[in-house]
Amino acid sequence: MAIPFVRTKTIDNGPLTLEYFDEGRGPTLFILPSLGRGQADYDELSRLLVTQGVRVLRPQPRGIGGSRGLMTGLTLHHLASDVAAIIQAENLAPTAIAGHAYGNFIARTLASDRPDLVRGVALVAASAGKTPGGGSPIAPDVLESVYLAGDLSLTEAARILHLKRVFFAPGNDPSCWLEGWHPETKAMQKEAQAATPVDDFFACGRAPIFDLQAEQDTVAPRHLAHYLQQCLGDRVTVEVIPNAGHALIPEQPEQVCRALAAWVHLLA
Repeated sequence: MAIPFVRTKTIDNGPLTLEYFDEGRGPTLFILPSLGRGQADYDELSRLLVTQGVRVLRPQPRGIGGSRGLMTGLTLHHLASDVAAIIQAENLAPTAIAGHAYGNFIARTLASDRPDLVRGVALVAASAGKTPGGGSPIAPDVLESVYLAGDLSLTEAARILHLKRVFFAPGNDPSCWLEGWHPETKAMQKEAQAATPVDDFFACGRAPIFDLQAEQDTVAPRHLAHYLQQCLGDRVTVEVIPNAGHALIPEQPEQVCRALAAWVHLLA
């Protein structure tokens, strides 16, 4: 079977222009990227998913590629509405949404705000957003390395150390994430998350949730691995990918593809 070309599309939603990639045929999956990063991270995963009969749509966050719009004063609700606009423009409701790392917060906000648009949510290397004790789910030193890994003012050697510490499992090459950072988008997303109460999105609406975890994730650590399932019950299915950290997708694209493709076909 021939693999369709990637189609680059744009829509205008008021003063906002949204760019997204569309490839493949079959049941649909939207992929939302990690903090300060764009859709180039998912080129290989998307190609793999297409071979498994999944149609993949990948919206670029504001400030990346052709996606342009207001970059301050936003919440996660605004960023979720960006994805909603594409779903509606393509007449794909309800659809499956996968949010990688930071993208999981947008996916969950969308499922909470617009349950009519969402068939299911996959949380890929995702933090639950809060802890049983009410503290931050991410240790302060780990969070510092998350931000410093994409600080382009640092040397590559310094950034490699931070990438190894928080994004990649031991033995996995982190150099693929030296590039691909978008500081303005990262700042916008941090502000949007800080302006949104966790309980606005924590329950993920009423959607079924596929919690695809990385075994060696320091950002979403193992001692919190079942917290979301404990809170939300049998709506949450957990699967763990070995030999992967918080980056997960560049580390184990074939395993992530297998898990996501099976999930999407099960939902369809």
